[in-house]
Amino acid sequence: MKAQGLFTLAATSALITSASASIAMDWVNVGNAGNVADTTGYGAVGYAYQIGKYEVTNAQYTEFLNAVNPTGSGTGGIGPNGIYNTNMGTNARGGITYTAGAASGAKYTLRTNMGNKPVNYVSWYDSARFTNWLHNGQGTGSTEIGAYTLSGNTGTITKNVGATVYLPSEDEWYKAAYYDPTPGAGGGDNYWLHATQSDTAPTMGSADSAGDISNPGANVANYNNEADWNSQNGNVTTVGSAAANNYFGTFDQGGNVWEWNDAVISGSSRGLRGGAFGNGESFLRASNRNSSGPTDESVGFGFRVASVPEPTSVLLTMFAGGLMLIRRKR
Repeated sequence: MKAQGLFTLAATSALITSASASIAMDWVNVGNAGNVADTTGYGAVGYAYQIGKYEVTNAQYTEFLNAVNPTGSGTGGIGPNGIYNTNMGTNARGGITYTAGAASGAKYTLRTNMGNKPVNYVSWYDSARFTNWLHNGQGTGSTEIGAYTLSGNTGTITKNVGATVYLPSEDEWYKAAYYDPTPGAGGGDNYWLHATQSDTAPTMGSADSAGDISNPGANVANYNNEADWNSQNGNVTTVGSAAANNYFGTFDQGGNVWEWNDAVISGSSRGLRGGAFGNGESFLRASNRNSSGPTDESVGFGFRVASVPEPTSVLLTMFAGGLMLIRRKR
């Protein structure tokens, strides 16, 4: 770690539903297409999209592991391409246990009080494989093709045209975190310094014995090792429990865990934004841009996903709306 226009519900559900789907993602709509960039040069997005309301949780990642590696292949259950890190089961801040003798499809289980905590110890590649799985309908969906072509790709990996679920671009992540079109927001430049609709440092979140933020409020975040629980000096906390959100309604884009984005920063390193539970306030700021190698897996690394509807979903929604208008004219 190197540093301490909206869619319809019909279009939204079309992103991940299938006969084998088991994860229901919570999305927020990010509209105000065509906004200008911040003075840092980030945040301009010319289209409407969606982004995860919360960081991807251990519960969601456990479903992924049991679906794509039901037999628990690999030493310690690390699975194909190392999608499971054994620290998830041995470190007190990890949330997923592997049991070799468990039944096929149930070898990965949640640790006590960790299901609604953000998954950590995930690399950029792990995160991309999770989005591929979502893109392909979950279940037995491929992890190697879809939003990203990972199989046999030795070059710089970029999002494929037509991807419906993927890791957010840096601009998409930045806009969702800091942009606010309200007149005068962010001192008049429409960008806040923090992802809590504030230009002042968030109050440091403390935690109860279950890992929920115990002092939630409008400008609270999990950082600076203040959320002590599970006998740890600072730890991940329940997603959304800080209660502070941004204009579009996402939680924990500042603190809890660093979040991977799609940016290629230097060489093969990929972008990280938002800071983590062990970082100081400056790492949570919009001005802080970070990166790490795409195979790096840290206690402070997690992610959230972004989405756009499939073109066919948009057409179907428009077609349905057109039929309603025709009927009303009769």
